[in-house]
Amino acid sequence: VSTDRRCRDSFSFIHFHCFPGEDGGVVLKKSSLRCRRDTQSSRRDTSDTRREGDSANTQATMEFSSKDMALKAQKKILSSMANRSSVQMFIDDTTSEILDELYRVSKEYTGNKAEAQKILKNLIKIAVKIGLLFRNNRFNEEELVIAKDFKKKLNQGAMTATSFYEVDFTFEQTVMSDLLSDCRDLLLKLVNTHLTTKSHDRINRVFNHYSDPQLLTKLYDPSGPFRPHLTKICKGLNKLMEDGTI
Repeated sequence: VSTDRRCRDSFSFIHFHCFPGEDGGVVLKKSSLRCRRDTQSSRRDTSDTRREGDSANTQATMEFSSKDMALKAQKKILSSMANRSSVQMFIDDTTSEILDELYRVSKEYTGNKAEAQKILKNLIKIAVKIGLLFRNNRFNEEELVIAKDFKKKLNQGAMTATSFYEVDFTFEQTVMSDLLSDCRDLLLKLVNTHLTTKSHDRINRVFNHYSDPQLLTKLYDPSGPFRPHLTKICKGLNKLMEDGTI
């Protein structure tokens, strides 16, 4: 009688030999033969094959997504440079002046310089990344329609903002808040499949901050401390509208 016991690295053959006993019974004697598999070789072959397969797959993936990887690298590098001193590398002087005034408004409203800088940095990161997406032709036809709708809404918001400033006692906080919220929603829809959840959160934080009813009310107070900032912001918006930028 024989059987074998197997494990991962070895196996044994066990033999049972039958002999007649002195009392007429049967005596069983066991012997075994243990063999070791050549597992190191098989493992090495399997590992080599797996490495070759992984290498081939990685190479294929890199070749397939090289454009995406390059775009991600650009976005990461430019995001790390997103501060007020480097912003002029990516946007025009007029927009830069508007951003500076928005920063001052945020700093005075929150009373927190670090928080105001973070809000502005988030705003710049959003602008830079969306600019890169446009430059690399990442938007499809449907998304380009959304982009046009966003530009129209932004233009409407700029016209409304300057009108409220130029004509006394016409400011309506809910109108301005709703326009900013509409811009936010269109922008989120535009970048939905292109930017990360973290970038979506940045968009929400920026637009929610500037659509804050209390902030807008203080900003449009004719005798309030924010009036000089609003004057420069509206001057810049008028120039951007004249140039066709927004």
